Amino acid sequence: MNGYQRHALSYQAPLYGRATAQLRLRPLPFGVTKAYFPGYTADERVAIYALWGGIPAYWERLNPALTLSDNIRTELLTANNLMQAEPRLLLQDFLSDPHNYVGVLCAIANNARTQKEIATFSGLAQSHISQYLRVLQNAGFVEQRIPVTQGERSRLGRYHMIDPYLRFYYRFLANRQAQLALGLQEQTLEEIKRHLRDFIGTHTWEELCREWLLRASANGTLPVLVDQVGSVWTRAAQVDVVGINSMEKVLVLGECKWGTQPIGHSVLAGLLDKTGEVVPSQGNWQVYYLVFARDGWTKQSLALAQELTATKATGRNWRVIGIKLLDLSQVDADLSAWTAL
Repeated sequence: MNGYQRHALSYQAPLYGRATAQLRLRPLPFGVTKAYFPGYTADERVAIYALWGGIPAYWERLNPALTLSDNIRTELLTANNLMQAEPRLLLQDFLSDPHNYVGVLCAIANNARTQKEIATFSGLAQSHISQYLRVLQNAGFVEQRIPVTQGERSRLGRYHMIDPYLRFYYRFLANRQAQLALGLQEQTLEEIKRHLRDFIGTHTWEELCREWLLRASANGTLPVLVDQVGSVWTRAAQVDVVGINSMEKVLVLGECKWGTQPIGHSVLAGLLDKTGEVVPSQGNWQVYYLVFARDGWTKQSLALAQELTATKATGRNWRVIGIKLLDLSQVDADLSAWTAL
């Protein structure tokens, strides 16, 4: 509970019982970036969303006349600017002593997903990690995700940071404050450039593809309807984008690739191979495939998609009912149309 909530909503507060509603303002969706940043390409706008998220106040700091690299240099890599101070100010609003929590956030930003991994990365006692995570979840900085095909009591939960800017800051900037204080920007900028593609592919692109599936289902774009969207992982397989309709026994399985070349047929073949591992064991399921590729597919991929569509591949308790291939331009156009201001 932050300072404003304590003064208005806690039992001891003078205004307790007088609040009539709680409004939590959500970040703007990616779909509005096309209207807000018309001078940038789709992949540049994805990068902007990966770094700054959907906070309008952050967007206002960007200069559309500058390149993405120049905006990063001037707005994120100079000492004593507002964006450098933002993580500390956000944490101080929720936490009286944020030191250990910063260690947890740095661990999660560097892909530590379980309590054991977070403890190992941060050097904190594992017995305390659950309490730190609980506080960060209540504050809205962290969420625990479970495979969408399993119930809430699943032991396969993984922790992720919700806010894109905090995720970026604790991945790239938190440990480079001494360099930035001395004005040594270029080394940090080169490090960001070197890892940005993987960073976007691991986080933002997958999140946008999940959003596309949820909106496409609601808009009737797909021949199937899903009511939950997330991802699935087991000891043997992981699928980036998964939509499920448990009542209708429909499963949508999708892979997301942020490479700079057309995607080969092995991605779709691999998705087919993983199907039996992630389909729930009970019931007979219809499976629909999605493959999201930044720059499209090879001819072999398109041929395999046509073959799978025609043959309707089957497994022990599932059968394929269709396949859809999407590139960045299609995802961008759809999300822009579905979330127009």
